[in-house]
Order: sequence, then C-alpha cells, then structure tokens
Amino acid sequence: MKIQQWVNEHEAYILETYKHFHGNPEISWHENLTKDYIIEQTKDYDFQIETFEEHPAVVLNWVGEEPGKTIALRADMDALWQKVNGEWQANHSCGHDAHMTMVLAAARCLREIGFKPKKGTVKFIFQPAEETGKGALTLVKEGALDNVDYLLGIHVRPKIEMDFNQASPAIYHGAATLIKGYIKGIQAHGARPNHGINVVDSLGAIIIAVNSIKVDPTTPSSVKVTQVNAGGSNINIIPDDAEFSIDIRSQTNEAMEELLQKLYTAIDYAGQANGAKVSYEIKAKMAAANRNQEMEDVIQSAIIEVLGDEGLVPPPVTPGGEDFHFFTTKLPKIKASMVGLGTDLQPGLHHPNMSFNLDALKNGTAILAISLLKLYEK
Repeated sequence: MKIQQWVNEHEAYILETYKHFHGNPEISWHENLTKDYIIEQTKDYDFQIETFEEHPAVVLNWVGEEPGKTIALRADMDALWQKVNGEWQANHSCGHDAHMTMVLAAARCLREIGFKPKKGTVKFIFQPAEETGKGALTLVKEGALDNVDYLLGIHVRPKIEMDFNQASPAIYHGAATLIKGYIKGIQAHGARPNHGINVVDSLGAIIIAVNSIKVDPTTPSSVKVTQVNAGGSNINIIPDDAEFSIDIRSQTNEAMEELLQKLYTAIDYAGQANGAKVSYEIKAKMAAANRNQEMEDVIQSAIIEVLGDEGLVPPPVTPGGEDFHFFTTKLPKIKASMVGLGTDLQPGLHHPNMSFNLDALKNGTAILAISLLKLYEK
C-alpha cells in the first residue's frame, strides 16, 4: 500500500514535526506560532489557506476541479496550562501535538502518493481552543464547516483503554460542563460573626448540596466541586468573597441537562441560605458523542488495513469530554467519527508528565489517510 510505504519512509519527518509541536506549546486562543508553522509547512502545497481575524485557526482547502462532497480531517491545536515539575507552563499533555502531526502528515502523504481530488473538496482543519469547549463552536459559527459532509478526528488514548498497535473506529465521549461560581457576603470581626455573612458557610452548604444530587444510576455521571477559595491572610476576619468550581460529567446530553437543572437549584438554595449572594457561569461545555455507523465502518476497514484484525478494538466509553462532537450537534448533516489511537499512553491524559509510544504517530497518519481515501472513493 502506497500510504503505509510513505509513512515508513517518512518516519523522520513525522517525528520532527511532532517534536516541533511538542516543544512549542501554546494555550487556548494563543496558538499563533503553531498557526504560522502549519502555514509555513504547507505554503507550497496546492491548497487554499484560510485564516481568521479573531483567532488562530487554519483551514487548508484542497479544491477539486468539479463540485462534490467535502471530506475533512480535524486536529486540535491548544496546550494545557499546568504545573510541570513545580513550574506553571503550557504543556501538551492531551496529545494535541500528536493530532496536528498526524493530520499534517496525512495531508503531505496524500499529495506525495499522487492523490488529488477531482470532485469535491478535502479540508484539513486545525482548530484552536479545544480545552475551552468553545473552539469548535466558534468555527461552526463562522461557517468554516458549512460545506463539510464527512469529518474525521483522532485522539491518542491512554493504556488503560487500549494498547499500542490497537485502534478504535470511534470514541464515545461523554458530555462535560465546567462551571465557575462566585459568592459575596459581608466582612465582620471574628469575635462578632453575627454582624457578617460568612462565605465559607455558603461554600460548605454548596458542597453538601452538590454531593447530594442524584440522577438515574444506569447513565454514568458525576458532579463534584473541584476548586474553592475564600478569605485572606487574617484568620480573625469573616470573609466576604469566595469562588468555587464544579466539574459535571454525563454519558449522554440528556442526562447532562438534567444534572445541570438540579445543580443550579442546589447552588441557589444552599449557597444563599445564609443571606449570601451567589452567581455562576459556564466556562466550558462539551457535547456527548453522536454515533455514525457509516463512518465507523469506513474507519474500521482502514484500521484493519493498517493494524490487522487483531488491532481493531471496540470504541471506548469515556467520561472525558471533547468539543469535536459540537460539530455534529450543531451541524447534524455532518457524518463524523473520531479515531481512538492506542499509544501505550501513561500515566494518563492531562498528567503533566504524560508520554506515549511515538511509533503510534505512523499508525495514526496511515489510518487517517486511508480512511480519507475510502470516503473519497464512496
């Protein structure tokens, strides 16, 4: 197969590309050097390069001579901001450096093996700010995917889900919502707490109320307070300001909406019971996966071609979120699926010292390129 031969012959290029992305991480909405690198690498290709004034997304359009379907490969661009070995820094601990590498390599591979769309368009979409839950929605709002019929994504998977030289034709992500809350009370002397409104009391009540939320146990879900902050350096002052954060997960979008309604009620009643004022906002939201059997069948055949029957594994069901699924939630005409790529990734996604078997980059590149060709042939 030409694709697998190309991938094996260009291993050094794939690793060099990965090392560049990995060594130059940029946080959400600030992926400007990443954008510049992608443009520099593809400026001599016969692609129409599309950029945006308000954010650093890049869309490479490979336009055929005649009208037809549009097939797209998508990679996320942003790194996380986290403490690594005691220092805060941007860090590619979710594999987005790998995803960009494989999509960029698949684009070059297809060109160099002689493929060129005669009908329709092939798009390579590099999307910022996946970690905020707003990157995909922004591209949808701006119409960047209006003409897309088929959409492929890919995500490296932890070893607890699958091993190196394994892959799945989909990832069944759950829905996720991240909420930031604020509490306002009244300061007072610690000797006269009755003169104030203690926001720590509100925090405690909110935590208990949140932990008491129950939904149908047959649908995997969780809701928990993950951050609290109140008070200053003086112990003898009743604090009047506090912040809290809540992480909500559910395997379905319907269960997520039920959780959110119960959560809002819990926060309002518990947090304000002592007279404090409570407000909150959604900082990020991810939709649950929307299955498409046609896409899964195509990807499944590509996986078998690259890894053999023994390399094909069922899609993992994961509580993790991914804004990729907003594309099909907001644009239901799009047929989409996300490849789950086995990489022996440890200790886990979002761990500051995450690492994986870099040979998996060749597997992912080949699966993406072959899947795209199979979709084009359809």
